[in-house]
Amino acid sequence: MKTYHTLTQTLQKAGMRITPQRIAICQLLVNSVEHPTAMSIYEMLKADYPSLSLATIYNTLDVLVALGSINVLGSIGDDKVHFDADTTPHINLACVKCHKIIDVSSEYVDKMNSEITDNSGFHLLGSRVLYYGICPDCQKSE
Repeated sequence: MKTYHTLTQTLQKAGMRITPQRIAICQLLVNSVEHPTAMSIYEMLKADYPSLSLATIYNTLDVLVALGSINVLGSIGDDKVHFDADTTPHINLACVKCHKIIDVSSEYVDKMNSEITDNSGFHLLGSRVLYYGICPDCQKSE
């Protein structure tokens, strides 16, 4: 399991200063099951870190994504970019109504990655599997 120390070490190796704000961003990323957006990270941390800026959040996220430490899930119908610190092979299920994202483990993701590598010769650096649908809670309210 990834820890916030892993993410802060990645930032440090990339030449970024490790500030209390960046530590808080990394802690939030690894402890969140909600696949946060840059704005939701800002909203959750601004009370404790009044000097925190959206630029710091975006710069931190950009470096972590570029180095493969977190994944970008993109928009799930809410026009917001979501992030996932869990880079282990898994499936993301996104509800198009309430925009909740949940993680589902599946042995098939590993098998699919192996098959792709075997058939293409690619050295995979990562993968992202995202399914869209309507979650059980939203189905009940229809």
